[in-house]
Amino acid sequence: MFVQQLEPVADSLGLSALVASLPLVTVLVLLGAVRMKAHRAGLIGLAVAVLVGWLAFGMPVGQTLSAGAQGVLFGLFPIMWIVVNALWVYRMTVRTQHFDILRRSFGRVSDDPRIQALVIAFCFGALLEALAGFGAPVAICSVMLVALGFDPVKAAVVSLVANTAPVAFGAMGTPVVTLAQVTGLPLGDVATVVGRQTPLLALVVPLILVFLVDGRRGLRETWGPALVCGVAFAVAQFAASNYVSAQLADIAAALVGAGALIAVPGARRPADEPVRAAVLTGARSEDLDQEDPRREVLRAYAPYALIVAVFSVAQIPPVKELLAEATRVFDWPFLDVAGPDGEPVGANVFTLPLLGTGGTLVLLAGLVTAVVLGVRAGTAAREWAATVHELRYAILTVTSVLALAYVMNLSGQAATIGRSVAAAGAGLAFLSPVLGWFGVAVSGSDTSANALFGALQVSAAGESGLSPDLLAAANSSGGVLGKMISPQNLTIACAAVGLAGREGDLLRKVLPWSLGLLLVMCLIVMAQSTAVLGWMLP
Repeated sequence: MFVQQLEPVADSLGLSALVASLPLVTVLVLLGAVRMKAHRAGLIGLAVAVLVGWLAFGMPVGQTLSAGAQGVLFGLFPIMWIVVNALWVYRMTVRTQHFDILRRSFGRVSDDPRIQALVIAFCFGALLEALAGFGAPVAICSVMLVALGFDPVKAAVVSLVANTAPVAFGAMGTPVVTLAQVTGLPLGDVATVVGRQTPLLALVVPLILVFLVDGRRGLRETWGPALVCGVAFAVAQFAASNYVSAQLADIAAALVGAGALIAVPGARRPADEPVRAAVLTGARSEDLDQEDPRREVLRAYAPYALIVAVFSVAQIPPVKELLAEATRVFDWPFLDVAGPDGEPVGANVFTLPLLGTGGTLVLLAGLVTAVVLGVRAGTAAREWAATVHELRYAILTVTSVLALAYVMNLSGQAATIGRSVAAAGAGLAFLSPVLGWFGVAVSGSDTSANALFGALQVSAAGESGLSPDLLAAANSSGGVLGKMISPQNLTIACAAVGLAGREGDLLRKVLPWSLGLLLVMCLIVMAQSTAVLGWMLP
């Protein structure tokens, strides 16, 4: 048995923490300063973590490699298993041209560009984040807005800012599932606290969006529909994450938010021509006036309805129990680790949910989608393979980062850093979201940031006397605000709307909003750690 040591370097916590931070520093420097591709930075960081775990922290090389292998498996299944199958469903809708029908349908909801921004960037973007994440909402929503006549820069900025509130529960709850896995905290506890932080962002983001689209006039004339949309989204996200399922939180929020927005009488009212002339400065897609048969419109919405239906049925207790029977629990080979207290760590045992995991449920919905859309079996299989090929670098990035996280966690590196960070004391609650924000800003992924810093946050919380659930959740909630400034998301947005090389222009426009909302989240978390807002926590 390998027993973790918190001060292995010269019996000094400070020196040990500095050495333990080398893998993280390596990744951040390679991403932020050297601008290396994320998958390469992740692999190099993993190599550094293995060397530090073996040479500095004394973890046997076999156990170190075994810990990394467990991280790779978790990155593949269930993490990327969800993403691949979700993007596969989207690719089938594009291939059958039903995505174009969906785009035209959204364009007919309202001719007011400010309402269109809410419907597409905020509500539909949240649905895409729920189903796929990893840059898909920004790319798809930016293209849809440009097709409606938005200026490319404005379309990209609106899509980037909108991609905040749903991120923590994106890709069928992947970030919070990862956070629970790497910290050892119950998923329900983590999701509950995140669900009492990010909905507060949803209250203000729609108001910011109408301001971005049409300035003060947009805020003055459409604050009502924007507020209704934000409140409905926030309530649904809170309720689903706390009382139903973390995997369904964003789906529920997106659908309820869109329904509430459309139900507001002012949202369907035609926009004044001066507003349209001022906002829609780009070329409008000529196919927007094309009428689509009602049957085809229903088929265009079918994939998303099927996913919602499958996940809803999976939450019915008898069905949930039946799916859980396929879960396999086994001792992870070549791994026998105890914490500093001598007690075996939970990672010695691995849980593999074969049917109950989100990716398998999305796959089932995708198979039915292929039938509904008339996609032949061979074509569907080729689209699935093409999706894997498209995501090959993302798969490599996620698996290498999770392998790094597992090595750091199991060798004791994360615990050592956590004990050192705990010196911030009460100020740790304020700084906790900043760590998540920084992690997402450089990695482009809330999932990766949670894998990197989740265990560290929990260790620091334990040393400082703060709630582990609160600081773990703060890592994810703060992280969502780094999404809009991450180089990966900026590049995706620029590529989608034909602004290659203009990432710096977008960064300057979204950075103030990212920092402003981060400050709000820091104040919220700090208040939740005291009696001021402590009543919000379970």
